[in-house]
Formats: sequence, structure tokens, C-alpha cells
Amino acid sequence: MRSIFKRHLVGAAAALALAGASLPAQAQDFINVLTGGTSGVYYPLGVAISKVFTDKVKGSRPSVQATKASVENLTLLQQGKGEIGFTLGDSLALGWAGDEEAGFKTKLDKLRGMTAIYPNYIQIVASKESGIKTLADLKGKRLSVGAPKSGTELNARAILQGAGLTYKDLGKVEYLPFGESVELMKNRQLDATLQSAGLGVSSIRDLATSVPIVVVEIPADVVQKVGSPYIGANIPAGTYEGQTAAVPTAAVVNYLVTHSGVKDETVYQMTKAIYESLPDLAAAHAAARDIKLESALTGMPVPMHPGAQRYFDEKGIKKQGS
Repeated sequence: MRSIFKRHLVGAAAALALAGASLPAQAQDFINVLTGGTSGVYYPLGVAISKVFTDKVKGSRPSVQATKASVENLTLLQQGKGEIGFTLGDSLALGWAGDEEAGFKTKLDKLRGMTAIYPNYIQIVASKESGIKTLADLKGKRLSVGAPKSGTELNARAILQGAGLTYKDLGKVEYLPFGESVELMKNRQLDATLQSAGLGVSSIRDLATSVPIVVVEIPADVVQKVGSPYIGANIPAGTYEGQTAAVPTAAVVNYLVTHSGVKDETVYQMTKAIYESLPDLAAAHAAARDIKLESALTGMPVPMHPGAQRYFDEKGIKKQGS
């Protein structure tokens, strides 16, 4: 009887040891998706991507983390605290370079590219009663520029500089997420908000249904002065309530990135799942309609992750531009 009991104990101990040995492999299946504020575009798209991974990346355990977006996402990836993150192209280039002024204390050398996604449109929206119609009209006014050293705030600095303005020219600068900026505008505590996001961002839609707005033009000559990675773009008429005409603006490409510590097979499966699920992502947010396989490698400012590169090699996609 004792020998049988002993054998059971030995068997149980062996099973526990085997289970313990398998834990590290299971831990690698966690996929933390780093997004942005809940009122932006990154977050709902991140939730949709997480659902896609649950369905199509076998053995994965995805989660979604709301963050301050680009700069924080890149820093977290460098620290190994996420497996995939959203970022603006200029933030990604600055992080790779270790630009301290942009919020990066050191070069983020573990970053690896996955894919270009959709362009972010620099959307400057003012309340009609503020009298703001042009970039020059922002002088002496109250403007929210996004969280400190976020991708949006880096965009704000660049666009204002291209227009010959600095924060000192403004009446007041607020460093707030999209949703909070809109609430202050509704309460007449802000005159305008600059939001770098996909078209139809929920925060501006909310604002436009609450107060009359003006979408402020960013002229082509200002975009040219700012230069790469910014490009000229248009916010189509009817994107927001009360916007009756198309408005010229600037845009910058968004990317999904990972880090060198994520397994090749995991990144391959994530990349494959995203491109096999574009209709699902477009259903989550209209911005995803601009995600195109043929432009997946366009302008990527960091080395590609081998897992993602394998997928694009299979599809015959070559890098264009830089």
C-alpha cells in the first residue's frame, strides 16, 4: 500500500515538474497590445486586433492596454512590456534615434517594424465662437496639443513651427488627451484642439454634435516647410457635422511595431492574422480602410522583425521609400 502511495506521489511530482517546465513557453504566448487613449483610434483598433489574435493566433492570450500612445508605447516595447504597439512614424524615427527632446532618453534599439497601417490626419478643430479660421488666428488663443511629448504633441510642435508659431504665441497651452480636450471646449474653457488621428475620430465627432465647429486648414506650403514624414492630405467634406467642404491638412503614417524579443513565429502569425482580417478591423473603425498590403513596408524607419518580413516575402511585398 505504501509503495502504491509512494508511486502516486512520485507521479504527481513529475507531472508538476513538467507543468512548471512548460510555464515559460506559455508566458511567451501573452500578447499585450499597446494602444492610446480610449477616445482615439488606436484603442478601438487595438481591441479589434486583440479579438483577431484570439481567433487566429493559436495559443495566444491577448490583452489591450490603454496608454498615452506613441512615445509611451515605444518606451514600453523597448522595456519588453508589450508585444505590439501603435505609433506615429515621426515618433518611431525619433525613438530609434534616441531623440531626448522628443522624450527618448536613449536609442530604442530593440524596436522592430511590423507594418505601416493608416495615415494620421492632423486635425485642428476650433469652436466657431472662438473666431479661429486660420493657423495665424491661433495666436493668443487656448489650444490643447495632446499629452506631453505624445505623438500628437510632437505633431503640434512641428505644424506650429511650420506656420511660424510657437507655444509662446498661444494664450494658453493644455496638454490633454482627446476626450478631455473636447470636454473643455464644450465648457468654453478651450478655443481649439489639435488631434492627430484617423478620420472620423470619436472625440471630434462628439464635439461637432455638441457645439458648432471650424476645421482649420493646414496649407500645403506649411506641410512643405515641415517636410518628411509629413504629407499633404484632405479631410473630406462631411467627415464631421457642420463641415461642408474638404479641408487641406497634413498627415503622417502610423505603424504597428514590436521588439526583437518576440518570437519570429508569433510575429509572423500576428502579421498574417491582421492582413487576413482587414474587413473586421474596418468594421471597428473607418481608419482601418486605409490599411493596404501593398503599402505595408512604405517608409518603415526601423529594421523589420524577421517574422513580419517572412509574411511580406511570401506575399511578394517589397519595401518602398524610406
